[in-house]
Amino acid sequence: MKAQALHGHLDALLLAVLERGALHGYAIIEALRARSEGQLDLPTGTVYPALRRLERAGHVASAWSTVNGRERRTYELTDTGRRALADQRSGWREFSATVGRFLDPGPAPAG
Repeated sequence: MKAQALHGHLDALLLAVLERGALHGYAIIEALRARSEGQLDLPTGTVYPALRRLERAGHVASAWSTVNGRERRTYELTDTGRRALADQRSGWREFSATVGRFLDPGPAPAG
């Protein structure tokens, strides 16, 4: 799946990944890949700018940490980010239900 297909949804996906706990950037990319069963194989050039945007918005916080002797920036969800994720989920449910009325096969019309 291409990053362009995720337009408008990438931030919510990143917040959902971080909901489970703090992760460094590459681990976020791996979590996206794993949870999507390989469908989301996003390049760093897509994920890192989105993480910086989420940090500027106050939805994630980052800190440098040392993992296996390497310095890595670790990202975690903030309280503001948790609220934003809840709003995103609510909006997604509404959008999905509305579009589903058109695209999901339903019972055949009577007549």
